[in-house]
Amino acid sequence: MPKMDGLAVLSQLRKARPALPVIFLTARGEEKDRVAGLRAGADDYVVKPFSAGELLARVEAVLRRSAERPSGLGRLTVPGLSVDFERREVVFAGGDRTVLPQREAEVLAYLAGNRGRAISRDELLGRVWGVDPRGVTTRTVDMTVARLRLALRDDPAEPKIILTVRAKGYMLAPESHAEPGAIA
Repeated sequence: MPKMDGLAVLSQLRKARPALPVIFLTARGEEKDRVAGLRAGADDYVVKPFSAGELLARVEAVLRRSAERPSGLGRLTVPGLSVDFERREVVFAGGDRTVLPQREAEVLAYLAGNRGRAISRDELLGRVWGVDPRGVTTRTVDMTVARLRLALRDDPAEPKIILTVRAKGYMLAPESHAEPGAIA
């Protein structure tokens, strides 16, 4: 690489997206190079030459283990509304429609992909915003959830869709139903 080596690129990438899966593809195959790459935070290290089949299998394995793997969620149904994640569109029981802003849709998709579990603000900052939450004090998550509740017509005084879990974070209501599909 002309300006930076792979370890420097990985260091910068980890600052921007701490949980993003990374596989090194390199000609540097000595043990010290492989160990350095893995210790620096790479999820896998593949030395050239390699077959397409091996690379594909390694990508699939890393994605299975990854916190940022695609959730495969296409539609979410809760009492009174349905969300199409590919279109970021909410369809209410009466037929009204609205489009969710990108970040609100990402937060909802993350909550839906982790149903049954309270998601902390720090986890949302890391997984949805790609921000390392250590030492960060912000109300960004809370404000985004407030806007999301407004878009979903979820009463903030008594929310029925996105629940606040005291001292934990947020959780999607258990009576929601997610259907498989692709997230845009």
